[in-house]
Amino acid sequence: MSIITENDALVAFCERQANAQFITVDTEFLRDKTYWPRLCLIQIGGPDEEAAIDSLAEGIDLTPLLDLMRKPDLLKVFHAARQDFEIFYRLMGELPSPVFDTQISAMVCGFGDSVGYETLVSQLAGKQVDKSMRFTDWQRRPLSQKQLDYALADVTHLRVVYEKLVGLLQKNGREEWVQEELTALLDPSLYKFEIREAWRRLKVRNPNPRMLAILREVAAWREEEAQTRDVPRNRVTRDDSVIELAIQKPKSHEELKNMRGLHGGQTKGDSAQNILDAISRGLALPNDECPPAQKSRGNFPKAGPAADLLKVLLKMKCEKHSVAQKLIANSDDIDELARNDDADIPALKGWRREIFGEDAIALKHGKIGLTAAGKSIQLVKID
Repeated sequence: MSIITENDALVAFCERQANAQFITVDTEFLRDKTYWPRLCLIQIGGPDEEAAIDSLAEGIDLTPLLDLMRKPDLLKVFHAARQDFEIFYRLMGELPSPVFDTQISAMVCGFGDSVGYETLVSQLAGKQVDKSMRFTDWQRRPLSQKQLDYALADVTHLRVVYEKLVGLLQKNGREEWVQEELTALLDPSLYKFEIREAWRRLKVRNPNPRMLAILREVAAWREEEAQTRDVPRNRVTRDDSVIELAIQKPKSHEELKNMRGLHGGQTKGDSAQNILDAISRGLALPNDECPPAQKSRGNFPKAGPAADLLKVLLKMKCEKHSVAQKLIANSDDIDELARNDDADIPALKGWRREIFGEDAIALKHGKIGLTAAGKSIQLVKID
């Protein structure tokens, strides 16, 4: 095992991996004090060796590694890749390709919702992962041997996990299911930081279009400020303060001073003016350009007993087909399906409809029923 801190060593290592069928990939990063994740280490597992690449090493040029991530005939294997993809998208301006995610594949193979790496290593590789370094300071240099052992374990065992999952997918014929999930995960829009869309992260009760127009402007101000300063957005202003600004709509420095949740620097000077300008832009927007006030699912009538029956059916179907419930439907999806046969939800599309959606609609309309048979639940047809 090794840590790479010099460019010549990185070039040589990447050249040795270039002809492999697949490599395993993981990253260590910190983001508790920054807006952007601070990449500290990249672990790569090749067929015959593994290495930790020190992305904080002075003068290190990650170009050979990023070229490896782009190589079209080299599969990159991740576990729970969403945050890793965020990092690589920022580094590359694109996503690694082609890829395989062992968490998604394990969910398709019946290992449960959001199955952890330790569980897969234990069940598929027969090894135990020491997670005592989970919250270590990855910026500290030099890294200890224990830190390196921990980091590299995330790619060494992943080779075996990948191979075992590929075998299971070939056996149950669900490769297309995994590919469908990966296609969604590889949507570049997931990894773009559009400041004009930041307001959508905020949960607002009973909004109206004008309030949302102001919220959009204030949230965009906060997002831009956080990105510029590279600090977490709540270090600029808390979510509830952003929402309160949109509700109260202060129009002067004096009114701004009476707002709770703003620190002193935000009630005077340039910061205060930037906030007031954002509110003014929201107030000045023509009515037809304000965001529409979408009715949240929480405001719909309760789905009632139908949703309860559908949840039982979902559990039964997922156990029968050895697939994680989270992949088919969440609680909101079930409520929506209970209200609407044509709900725009994944459970009524593709393979999900085949194993759950069709019977879910039939259950709603009394064409089939559920009965207890010992310790199991079974479907019965109703004439």
